[in-house]
Amino acid sequence: MRRATALPKPPAGEPIPETHAWLTLRTLFPYLWAYRFRVIAALGCLVAAKVANVTVPVVFKNMIDGLSGSEQALVLPVLLLLLYGALRFSTALFTELREFLFARVTQRAVRQVALEVFRHLHALSLRFHLERQTGGVSRDIERGTRSISSLISYTLYSILPTLVEIGLVLAILFVKYDLGYVIITLASLVTYIVFTVVVSNWRIDIRRAVNENDSAANTRAIDSLLNYETVKYFNNEAWEARRYDEQMIQWENAATRSQTTLSFLNLGQQAIIALGVTAMMWRAAQGVVAGTMSIGDLVLVNAFLIQLYIPLNFLGIVYREIRQAMTDIERMFKLLQENREIADAPDARDLPPGPLQVNFDGVSFAYEKERSILANVDFAIPPGHTVAVVGHSGAGKSTLSRLLFRFYDVTGGAVRINGIDLRALKQSSLRAAIGIVPQDTVLFNDTIFYNINYGRPDASRDEVFAAARAAQLHDFIESLPQKYETRVGERGLKLSGGEKQRVAIARALLKNPPILIFDEATSALDSATERAIQGQMELAAVGRTTLVIAHRLSTVMNADEILVMEEGRIVERGRHAALLDASGVYAGMWWLQQQEQAAETA
Repeated sequence: MRRATALPKPPAGEPIPETHAWLTLRTLFPYLWAYRFRVIAALGCLVAAKVANVTVPVVFKNMIDGLSGSEQALVLPVLLLLLYGALRFSTALFTELREFLFARVTQRAVRQVALEVFRHLHALSLRFHLERQTGGVSRDIERGTRSISSLISYTLYSILPTLVEIGLVLAILFVKYDLGYVIITLASLVTYIVFTVVVSNWRIDIRRAVNENDSAANTRAIDSLLNYETVKYFNNEAWEARRYDEQMIQWENAATRSQTTLSFLNLGQQAIIALGVTAMMWRAAQGVVAGTMSIGDLVLVNAFLIQLYIPLNFLGIVYREIRQAMTDIERMFKLLQENREIADAPDARDLPPGPLQVNFDGVSFAYEKERSILANVDFAIPPGHTVAVVGHSGAGKSTLSRLLFRFYDVTGGAVRINGIDLRALKQSSLRAAIGIVPQDTVLFNDTIFYNINYGRPDASRDEVFAAARAAQLHDFIESLPQKYETRVGERGLKLSGGEKQRVAIARALLKNPPILIFDEATSALDSATERAIQGQMELAAVGRTTLVIAHRLSTVMNADEILVMEEGRIVERGRHAALLDASGVYAGMWWLQQQEQAAETA
């Protein structure tokens, strides 16, 4: 798998690899072409609007010539005035029709891309999410989806209309006048575009440095705020502000350089436009003096120049915005290129219904090749039985639950349910059959009802209440002013550790899975709270295939089998009494914890 890397934090102006524009556009195109009829109709309206817009100066020229003639026919200007108004209205009409037809295409494309990225992020392995930086990823998605709308808008509403108008104007100048006007116009346009592209490409590295430092600063800010309590514990507010400001200084330098180079670009563009306009008007004025052109022709040339150079002036800004949009979209699409690592096999099947037995058959696993976590682990959990795994920190206990959920694939051996290798099962079917009460229960910043109901979103309110009662949580909730609608705060910080664990138990019970995992579910609680919750855990395990991962041995005394792990291996196994009689590792851990508990009580 290609490892996810932290966001780069380059100094302002440091070169960054070039974007892959055509690859990005090719990735985006199918989302738009799905609405090809609307796209084609919108392009037809675009052409019609520009034809009407270019015809307006021609009609105006004829009006000027008609009014300046020796024989003025009143009916001619009236008809031309009516045609002039109709063309003006047609320009607005077709422009609005184009936007009406294309609005759904743009918003649907943004929605579909955002949804696909969101789903893909959830489909990525736990390894990616342990290494990602939430602030940078969220900012990339936000800017990427916004940039899709900007790219489509600038392309359809600015680039294409301007190109169509340039083609129409050049054709009229060539037909009505001479090649000189076409050459001057083309020379101005080519010079303007080349200058804009060259300078904008030079600026793109600077602009990307602005974005990189912006993302990095945002990541630092979110990381610091998520760890607000830790910052307060160590009195490190000034340290966090200094780290944030270090990144913001780099952003400031890059943003300043970006603005100064923008001024240079704008000044060069205006100089090119001024030279082109002067040359065209000089030639037209000479034609009027020589009698080969009328006053209306002079007005027509001037109107064409205004119609060309006003959008052309905006075209420079549009080009820069499009390049920036391409950069942002590319960063978002790179998330879609992240390897899923854990994917369903083509012939993956659903987990069969009925009682389930879990087997770890010679399982070996390593997060990194040079660091082995599990080595030849063998055990079984029969249906309705409880197996406990104990051991010191780092023995590999929690890795067992991650392998059972298939967050990772084993590197040796196999994990099986009813004899079926997990790799042959659909992940959705597998995870639907497993419930977990983790050591650190992280809740959504929503209501207590929402967090319990998350275990099975289609459950009724009565089922949620029943799960809360089973977890000995209902009476506590009813004592709150807002009852089940009480909000729990960010990560559930408004609840105590024991209350959060009860919510986790209620959520697992509502899911009603045949397999249940308690992953050090009470290790962070005090002894009194642990004893209160222990009873609910044992009730929840009745009739289920249960894996209990524990540090405190008092919580696993009643397990059908206890496995003792050291350095990724099972060194002892048996029931509580038998392991004490064996006077081995388990017995040593038991007496040590008893002494610690006695000391605490004293």
